[in-house]
Amino acid sequence: MTTLYIDADACPVKSEAEKVATRQRIEMKVVSNGGLRPSQNPLVETVIVPDGPDVADMWIAERAGPGDVVVTGDIPLAAKCVEAGARVLKHNGEALTQANIGNVLATRDLMSDLRAADPFRQGGGKGFTKADRSRFLDALERELRAASK
Repeated sequence: MTTLYIDADACPVKSEAEKVATRQRIEMKVVSNGGLRPSQNPLVETVIVPDGPDVADMWIAERAGPGDVVVTGDIPLAAKCVEAGARVLKHNGEALTQANIGNVLATRDLMSDLRAADPFRQGGGKGFTKADRSRFLDALERELRAASK
């Protein structure tokens, strides 16, 4: 049975994921270390993990596997889930797979090194757009259908 795992800390698409999961009758677990309003939806379980670095990530990584879908912006978590056989989506709908996770991890590490080398370097990532939200919805529909087969 397919489970949808949401790495909920700073996730901009929780409500969209819940709508898709409900439409497809998929169990969804929203994992964080607190501060979230629980859903009244019987298909959605809010999982509150203890405070600590990467505790939510570890909880998801220990459970996600073949047939599951994980939504996260955390690249190391995504790599663990891909390795375990789960399907992984970023918040913008980009799929992370065996074919691309190595490059994504390497780019993340490179950017981290560049930021550390130049502490005055300013700027963050791109803002989250309506197009990103739309791509996410389409990608999640596809991934959940494929995972359920």
